[in-house]
Amino acid sequence: MAIKKFVVGYFEEEDALFNAVKKVRSAGYKIHDVYTPMPIHGLDQAMGLRDTSLHTAGFIYGITGTTTALSGIGWIFNADWPLNFGGKSHFSLPAWIPITFELTVLFSAVGMVLTFCYLCQLAPFVRKHHFNLRSTDDQFTMVIECTEKSNETEIQGFLGSLGAKGLNVQNAETGWWLGTYDKDKTPFEHKGTALA
Repeated sequence: MAIKKFVVGYFEEEDALFNAVKKVRSAGYKIHDVYTPMPIHGLDQAMGLRDTSLHTAGFIYGITGTTTALSGIGWIFNADWPLNFGGKSHFSLPAWIPITFELTVLFSAVGMVLTFCYLCQLAPFVRKHHFNLRSTDDQFTMVIECTEKSNETEIQGFLGSLGAKGLNVQNAETGWWLGTYDKDKTPFEHKGTALA
């Protein structure tokens, strides 16, 4: 995987980060990602991210569950094992509604969870680079990718003028990869503390 250079800026307040994102985009820099300890309403629009397609995937999974239930039950009761239940017809749609509903919800729920985990790259065996360990605690982190047209010192000066409390340059892989974290690089390990 390609290793790229990133300028990482740390912000202490939500408003400072939100304004910085708008100004960085208007200046033409490429924002790799923004990490926050809590959801910020409107940040995805400020970053220029498109709306999610997860609801479309959920509809497709639901239709698949409905089709599976109706075709499965229809084949069983009409072709494979037709039984006479008190003279009722073999194609009894009202009796199939509970199973159809439950398979629709099951396919939709499980499919959306798996799709969400895939899109967000969440799995026990997926490893990603952590730009700032405090970004899930109390700091807001903006990561800007250095391109051929941008200068890292210029980006650092620009972020500093926008109110960044800390800046650094990191070399990291852009995507995710399979593997585990090294034991000597455990993020929240407290070394040198002994319990009595």
